[in-house]
Amino acid sequence: MTGEWRGWRAAAQAALYGPGGFYRRPEGPAGHFRTSVHASGLFAGAVARLLCRVDEVLGRPAELGFVDMAAGRGELAAGVLAALPAGVASRARVHAVEIAERPAALDHRIEWLAEPPKGITGLLFANEWLDNVPLEIAEVDPEGVPRRILVRPDGHERLGERLSGAEADWVARWWPLPAEEGLRAEIGLPRDEAWASAVASVERGLAVAVDYAHTRDARPPFGTLTGFREGRGTAPVPDGSCDITAHVALDACALPGGRVLTQRNALRALGITSARPPLALASTRPAAYLRALASAGEAAELTAPGGLGDFGWLLQPVGLADASPDAPPVLDALLADALLVDVPDHEEQ
Repeated sequence: MTGEWRGWRAAAQAALYGPGGFYRRPEGPAGHFRTSVHASGLFAGAVARLLCRVDEVLGRPAELGFVDMAAGRGELAAGVLAALPAGVASRARVHAVEIAERPAALDHRIEWLAEPPKGITGLLFANEWLDNVPLEIAEVDPEGVPRRILVRPDGHERLGERLSGAEADWVARWWPLPAEEGLRAEIGLPRDEAWASAVASVERGLAVAVDYAHTRDARPPFGTLTGFREGRGTAPVPDGSCDITAHVALDACALPGGRVLTQRNALRALGITSARPPLALASTRPAAYLRALASAGEAAELTAPGGLGDFGWLLQPVGLADASPDAPPVLDALLADALLVDVPDHEEQ
């Protein structure tokens, strides 16, 4: 059955999140692809350290919130909770946000939600969430006009109506398309809106989005839409059989005060290093040497150029400007300021 023609946003929404959709499968995302969370427990440890720094900036509130957006099966939420010092863990309230059913073995201290809680004080962390927020895709037709792409459940595409309204405005500002047939843009407006909504759920603290990303001066001319199934890249077919993902225009998502840096720099600032342990340790404490060597290998994967290290981290402070008149600038206190790169303010669309 070929099915009806729909825009990519509606088609991907049904394929990923509808009844029987990819993200409702019992094996979860880890059954199909490897994220930083699955690559090493070092990642959860680094996020826990970031949460502790947020805690310090907030003045150690009585209740410290941590929200894991698109939590999969709760791996990051559980890892962060386990890595927190006892004094912080005792005040932490951890929320995992996911549409799938709660895993039976998940730590009872983790609250399982379909939507982020409102008014948290703490850290909201969205690892590889925005790349799975469905969006429309446009392609330039033979006359040089950008048109929405329509797709069937079997993956076949055709050109639809020309872009107009907010979508045309977004493309003009964030992904300008030369009048060259076949060029594509992935219209990130739903992601901008999803991120703004997530940030609005934080009363005071920090929101962080981590994803494969690109910026306005280096958009991929034919887009990044792809599929993943059982650990391998595949054609993006919106029938529920595979993940459907596209890289994120984090510079468009950023709200005023937001900053973007690479995962490589973020994790280094949070204490993740791929430096090999001294060889002398191999003879004096061989077990410790092997553990340190394994840790260095995992750190190298998390920070590798051309891989996970090239992920973008969007940091969005919320209500922290007046946290303490004697405190250093908020982002300085969270990550070294020299590592941060300004992005344009996100104006009203």
